[in-house]
Amino acid sequence: MKIERVNNPLELKDELLKFVFRVYQGTGGAYPALEWVEKKPSVDDFEGFKRVYEPFLEFRLGKEFDELYVLKKDGRIIGTVALVYNLEGKNVWWVPEEIKNEKSGLIEFFMVDPAYRGKGYGSMLLEFAVERLKEFGREAYVITFPDLEAYSYYMKKGFTRVMDYREFVVLKYGGEGRGGDA
Repeated sequence: MKIERVNNPLELKDELLKFVFRVYQGTGGAYPALEWVEKKPSVDDFEGFKRVYEPFLEFRLGKEFDELYVLKKDGRIIGTVALVYNLEGKNVWWVPEEIKNEKSGLIEFFMVDPAYRGKGYGSMLLEFAVERLKEFGREAYVITFPDLEAYSYYMKKGFTRVMDYREFVVLKYGGEGRGGDA
């Protein structure tokens, strides 16, 4: 299995929407957090999910991500990771000013299909993202919620909490991961 760069992310929007919905279902609606939505759709309501998430996904695919990578098995997306290393002029309100600089790179849209968790695919994607950011001379950051399962996963993988920002926590990669699988 190979991590593939997506050259035109908007072309994959529909497939990515279905993938993200599988993650939403697998996390019982915890991720993506949909924190901007007053009443979150049920985990059985794809149309409701699509209504609230599709515009945000379009923004991310078209205007936020500098690079998007997918991991596929049997032609189906089972994992994703995006890199954001050029923050200038982007409307990313969830990124604190303190890390909006030429040394920072964000790992975003990092997900593994719940049916494939615990098989090392998350580790493969995360390690790839950290190394790719290093190629650009960037330090890897993740912005997440402290109550998500992902938070402890990142901590196991060598990230440390560097600040609280709004309802988020900002984590920075330090390279001291103890291993484990997503």
